[in-house]
Amino acid sequence: MIPYCQHLIENEEIEEVVSTLKSGWLTTGPRTVQFEKMFAEYVGCDYAVAVSSCTAGLHLALVVAGVGAGDEVITTPMTFCATAEVIEYLGAKPVFVDIQEDTFNIDPVEIEKAVTERTKAILPVHYGGIPCDLSAIQNIAQKHGLIIVEDAAHAAGSVYREQKIGSHGNMAAFSFYPTKNMTTGEGGIITTNDAKSAEMLKILSLHGISKDAWKRYSNEGSWYYEVQHIGYKYNFTDLQAALGMHQLQKLDRFNKSREHYAELYINEIANIPGISLPAYYQDYFTDNANSGSSSAWHLFVMMLELDALTIDRSKFIDELNSKGIGVSVHFIPLHLQPFYADKYQLGRGDFPIAEKVYDRIISLPLYPKLQTEQIHYIIESLGELAQKFHR
Repeated sequence: MIPYCQHLIENEEIEEVVSTLKSGWLTTGPRTVQFEKMFAEYVGCDYAVAVSSCTAGLHLALVVAGVGAGDEVITTPMTFCATAEVIEYLGAKPVFVDIQEDTFNIDPVEIEKAVTERTKAILPVHYGGIPCDLSAIQNIAQKHGLIIVEDAAHAAGSVYREQKIGSHGNMAAFSFYPTKNMTTGEGGIITTNDAKSAEMLKILSLHGISKDAWKRYSNEGSWYYEVQHIGYKYNFTDLQAALGMHQLQKLDRFNKSREHYAELYINEIANIPGISLPAYYQDYFTDNANSGSSSAWHLFVMMLELDALTIDRSKFIDELNSKGIGVSVHFIPLHLQPFYADKYQLGRGDFPIAEKVYDRIISLPLYPKLQTEQIHYIIESLGELAQKFHR
């Protein structure tokens, strides 16, 4: 079986974890601080605050942005449920808008249409590692006095106009879940260039206790602390940082492998009748050098041309599984999920591009642990199935 996803942990990470276990400091401590500095330097931002998950990061960022009950936050339906549920945590309303068909990212034209007097923030998602049109989104935010909180769960290492994602806007949250481009087991991080935001994020991530609370149990610390705000138990640990420090140093290598396999997919899948690729993919290796932008290639998504096939997406996935190929679907649009459909009276027809994309997409394996022969086997299997079920 070729699994849909596998993380890659090497000796450096294992040795660092063992060293951390022997150090006597397991939770938030000096390795966490070191990892935060490393990540900020890698992204090219001023501050990075490590937290227990990307979901926690998005939640804290919205809190710091001042989002509260009755506010609206504009976001995409083409995302994991965490993107919208953090808005719900605060009693605010997620306002979904449709996506661009070439990138599957949120459409700035639709964002502009959705702004109301209640809009407080925009929460764009860099789908699959493809950078959103941040310039257009920033122009809208500036025009209406809105905060941008980027969901960069897929975008560790992505670049937009010569700058890494995480260095452009107000705040961006990254994920280090095992399926992501680098992992700390669980965990995430928030980046920002604003000192006050960084300080508040740090305080809120550990029960609202005054900054540097982790030093209470070090030689530099004191037993005395102050609870300055109602906070959360969202802190990162040194065990996670032990993984992250070395995963971060390998991130560019990991992403280069992903890009290489993406190019193999693109060159071959483009020739298979009944299967197509997003327009962004087709131009990536010819136009990207001039754009100053690049994807982290967290996902590789193909699309079935259902009118040309005698098989639906579910059965096509079953056929791939029977050949020992694990795949997935990213994502079921949130407006089709029962909670959001019922609460906001949403359904089919509300976001036609997201629905059109969702009905056809399949995510293929894409990770550094893959072998070239496995990629070729996947491509050959796709060709065989497309031919077998072609009308």
